[in-house]
Amino acid sequence: MFFCDYPIKNNELGLPLFIDNIGKHTCQPHTARSSGFAFSQVLYCTRGSGVLCIDGKSTDILPDTAIFLPALYPHEYYPTSDDWDIHWVVPDGYACKGVLDYLGFDRPMVFEIRDIALLEHFFSRMHQSIIGDSINGNMRASGYLYNFLIELAGQKNSERVVRTSNKAIVTAIDHINNCFKNKITMSELCEVTDLSKQQLCRLFKRYLNSRPMEYIAKRRIQAAKELLRSTDMSIEDIAESVGFCSGSYFCKLFARYEGMTPTQFKSV
Repeated sequence: MFFCDYPIKNNELGLPLFIDNIGKHTCQPHTARSSGFAFSQVLYCTRGSGVLCIDGKSTDILPDTAIFLPALYPHEYYPTSDDWDIHWVVPDGYACKGVLDYLGFDRPMVFEIRDIALLEHFFSRMHQSIIGDSINGNMRASGYLYNFLIELAGQKNSERVVRTSNKAIVTAIDHINNCFKNKITMSELCEVTDLSKQQLCRLFKRYLNSRPMEYIAKRRIQAAKELLRSTDMSIEDIAESVGFCSGSYFCKLFARYEGMTPTQFKSV
């Protein structure tokens, strides 16, 4: 089976993100692009096996594996089995690069997919939207594209944490989730992870783009938001219950991370 949808671009050209093309090949042929492809690409394998060659290195591409290739990045891939089922999505739009960069797709990468059924769901929705409506189909598909990329990024980030040989970041997050209502110090996190302060900070920056104390504050704010919406507790009581030392400090950080005060959030 082979298909490739190249939607006629109409009104969607004004959208920040839309599909340039999307397709599937159940027996993906040998493809070599010495100058790369004009657009960034997401590919994933559902069956068979093949090899991706980039930067002089070869990587086996097996089922439940995803590939991201930036625009104009030289690459080559070819099958090593009779059937090699490859799906691809090529996004476009004036905000496309910014969205991809923000989601961590800023360089070539290969990673394992945990839940391929969910990606297949969004892929199918994009395909059906395009072929089912030649006028507005690609605009509708752009919404599914956004969901597809968000889900892909989530699986990529989860894969990075779970598959790393260092379990310290998982241990640290578990400790924070269990103890955020109490005072947590850097020394305490270093002790439970058996890392130095510098090592722990580097891990948090790499996997969460955050400092450890910043992540703790955000976790407390997450819990506070639930209480703001579901209880009649005072701001001071909520701040204390989720681990902040004072109501004023809680309000200061809440406004910094949420763009509004706790009182404003409660009334929205």
